[in-house]
Amino acid sequence: MMRKPAILLAAVGALGGCVTVSAPDKPIVINLNINIKQEVVYRLDGKAKAVIDENAEIF
Repeated sequence: MMRKPAILLAAVGALGGCVTVSAPDKPIVINLNINIKQEVVYRLDGKAKAVIDENAEIF
């Protein structure tokens, strides 16, 4: 029963290593081609349109 922890520690020690992180030689380029299109659709009630037409000077 004492062998299992010893084997486990040996396995963990064998898997341990060094991790290195380095910057790339060339700059990182992120190309964002974004196209935004917005459409506004409105509908007026017949009565509301008549009121606006009658009072065009306030609009």
